[in-house]
Amino acid sequence: MTRLHLFDMDGTLMHGSAAAIELSKQIGVETEILELERAFADGLLATGDFARRAQALWDTLTEEHVVDAFDGAPWLAGIRETWAEIRARGEHCAVISISPSFFVDRLLPWGAHAAHGSPWPAVPFREPVDPTVIHTPDSKVRIADELCAAFGVRPEDCIAYGDSWSDVELFGRVPVSVAVNADHHVGDLATHTYAGRDLREAYALACDT
Repeated sequence: MTRLHLFDMDGTLMHGSAAAIELSKQIGVETEILELERAFADGLLATGDFARRAQALWDTLTEEHVVDAFDGAPWLAGIRETWAEIRARGEHCAVISISPSFFVDRLLPWGAHAAHGSPWPAVPFREPVDPTVIHTPDSKVRIADELCAAFGVRPEDCIAYGDSWSDVELFGRVPVSVAVNADHHVGDLATHTYAGRDLREAYALACDT
């Protein structure tokens, strides 16, 4: 039997932050993006609306900014080591995130078998983002099912790692879940809860299941 480990990124692999926040820091619009983040968390903005408004704030964003944002983000310790251990066990690991694909894809060299961020145009932007293709919580379940088919894994052999309301539906789809530095939306749903800064410790909880 093999398993598929499904990781959220913002707030899960990244401690207390998100791609949008780290990108916005690079060009001085952190205050503005935090306002959007609050509206999004309160259910006042759909994911597509958030993306459209975020792109308007990021009109000066460059590839160098993206690199600096990614490299300077508060990643949990042990991500590469955890994914190497998963691979060594003959299992699979993937990232599914609502954040832009141009940021999420940078996790592939760290050892993920797949990384699925929302489709965005490349930076610097020469075309508008399409709000209709931005991922939603439903998308995470759909992508997870597609990954199961691609890797020959049953949904009942999946483990999900997440931190917030966008992970609720995926947590309901799989039998084992780990709430990582999570809020109240998923804390009561998860098989395990973890608070800390080392992914190896969260992974160890899942392995004990």
